[in-house]
Amino acid sequence: MRKALRWLLALTVFIGTLSTAGVATATAAQTGRTDQTADIKDQLLAIPGMSLVQEKPYTGYRYFVLNYTQPIDHRHPSKGTFQQRITVLHKDVSRPTVFYTGGYNVSTTPGRSEPTRIADANQVSLEYRYFTPSRPEPADWSKLDIWQAASDQHRVFKALKPIYTKNWIATGGSKGGMTATYFERFYPRDMDGVVAYVAPNDAVNNEDSAYDRFFTKVGTKECRDRLDAVQREALVRRASLEKKYAAYAAENGYTFTTVGSLDKAYEAVVLDYVWGFWQYSLLSDCDTIPANAATATDDEIWTSVDTISGFSFYTDQGLDPYTPYYYQAGTQLGAPTIQFPYIEKKYLRYGYQPPRDFVPRSIPMKFQPGAMRDVDSWVRHHADHMLFVYGQNDPWGAERFAVGKGSKDSYVFTAPGLNHGANVAGLTADQKALATARILAWAGVPATTTAQAKPLAPYDAKLDRQDVQREPTLRP
Repeated sequence: MRKALRWLLALTVFIGTLSTAGVATATAAQTGRTDQTADIKDQLLAIPGMSLVQEKPYTGYRYFVLNYTQPIDHRHPSKGTFQQRITVLHKDVSRPTVFYTGGYNVSTTPGRSEPTRIADANQVSLEYRYFTPSRPEPADWSKLDIWQAASDQHRVFKALKPIYTKNWIATGGSKGGMTATYFERFYPRDMDGVVAYVAPNDAVNNEDSAYDRFFTKVGTKECRDRLDAVQREALVRRASLEKKYAAYAAENGYTFTTVGSLDKAYEAVVLDYVWGFWQYSLLSDCDTIPANAATATDDEIWTSVDTISGFSFYTDQGLDPYTPYYYQAGTQLGAPTIQFPYIEKKYLRYGYQPPRDFVPRSIPMKFQPGAMRDVDSWVRHHADHMLFVYGQNDPWGAERFAVGKGSKDSYVFTAPGLNHGANVAGLTADQKALATARILAWAGVPATTTAQAKPLAPYDAKLDRQDVQREPTLRP
């Protein structure tokens, strides 16, 4: 996990004015319709609870950063509210709409997901609850679960559907792909289709042998051996490299209260190394790994681990933005445990540490084993208009969603040689054509034939650049 790209979570909060339109608001609330002749900004701000943070210009679009008032508890809406961050990339109300969720913070820089480009659609993007600034104060962490988050999304959809009346498709990558899937599970009548990218599916939290099998086959033996050797060497040289880590932490003001000690943080970073490489790098990147770990200098070992895993991550300062994620991993989502047969036990003090170790002790946690089993079973038996895309060399694809006999018009495809950034464009030609055709059909703008299916919007270097979100390696 490259630290230079991974932590894009500190978003600038622009202070805007709360805009209301009394008559239009009353009309929308009472009739469920909006004045389609009004300016799009006025239509959005006529929604009860919607306020403007900022409008940013972008050629061919209107782009809005908004706040939307949500109940903390959708089962008991009277028990408080919070402001949830939303962005709208507006093309035209006559176009379909893609509902994008990243599962973390929402970016306030205009960007398009792949389905948005394919369907030349509008895009609504939603920040996941409890990621700042979309966090209630004080935070009742028991209200951070997949049903509450799906209900956030359902409520936003219901508010915007009178404006964006054409077809809707939900999408997201990694935790965002999981989020889109959970939304479909709990509110299957909302969307016309779902495109979930590289979505992990830890249906049975304490059975993770699929990951161990993955790491014995991924890439080439030469590359695996290089990575394993560097990871092992970083633990063999623990004493000298931890001195370097202590100096690095002191220089940057890093502390280790949540994880417990510098020693625990050091091992956690090192054990992320192999996973992090395959998650974010390609087989061609193996040449950047020291060829002979035993003769490499301390600086070479440190730099390789830091470049891929990031020594800042398991500090209090690195973990803090991801507290909501680790809370969910330790209460519902689950997290993988992998083995390290090439590392002698004397060098391992903690192994893969559980999510509980990465969440402040003041926040109570209890795991719910039925949550993921329920979603997994639902997808297998009820998936309808769903597409799952995985990367061949992405560790997260070792435990993935599957569609069964009860599913309809649903698919699971794998992009050859790709990692956690896998997409439809990286599929084999026949699967790419089929996936594109199905997305267009679900969006209500079908191609004449599958072979003719192509993205409707031209590529835009700024809107369509694919910056793979640097995410924490999940833990048991």
